[in-house]
Amino acid sequence: MTTWWLSLPVPMRILWGITIASTLIFVIQSILTFIGADADSDFDADLPADGDAGGDGMNLYTFRNLIHFLLGFGWTSVLMYGSMTSKILLFLLAAVVGVLFVLLTMLLFKWLGSMQQSGTIQLQKSATGCRGKVYLTVPAARAGVGKVQISINNAVREYDAMTDEVSPLATGTPICVDAVLDDSTLLVSSLKTN
Repeated sequence: MTTWWLSLPVPMRILWGITIASTLIFVIQSILTFIGADADSDFDADLPADGDAGGDGMNLYTFRNLIHFLLGFGWTSVLMYGSMTSKILLFLLAAVVGVLFVLLTMLLFKWLGSMQQSGTIQLQKSATGCRGKVYLTVPAARAGVGKVQISINNAVREYDAMTDEVSPLATGTPICVDAVLDDSTLLVSSLKTN
């Protein structure tokens, strides 16, 4: 192994160094991804471009993308070094392959991300019309905030609540959600008046 390494010209040693290092890091990243240990471990550079940088969840400037670029660049350079006489053309081709690796990986992650099911609740769509019970007394005529528990998507959730009724809604009163006032406050009425 040492004889092989020493027989290589300096440019090939550099290319092999880049290729071996990027391949090892890629393998480690892949293993961490499959076991779920790499959540939020990527180094994103917050470099805004025109409009919203990374607004679709795809950021070009990450450590992972650098490794993907070096992986494509390194392996293309190493494999084609002896067969191409123009080294400038070789490095241009290797750079194009590196960029293609990055783009394909980003598209793959975007596609996988689109298949993920969102765990967030769109309160406006989900809560209106739901039934539940008062958890903490809701003051009358929107004079204050109480709490209600309603079932959304087969899970009981607790929200702040107000009412337009002339008497307060006591704890345990069955209610119906009439409207969503903001991200955490519902407008409710007792089921007796509906």
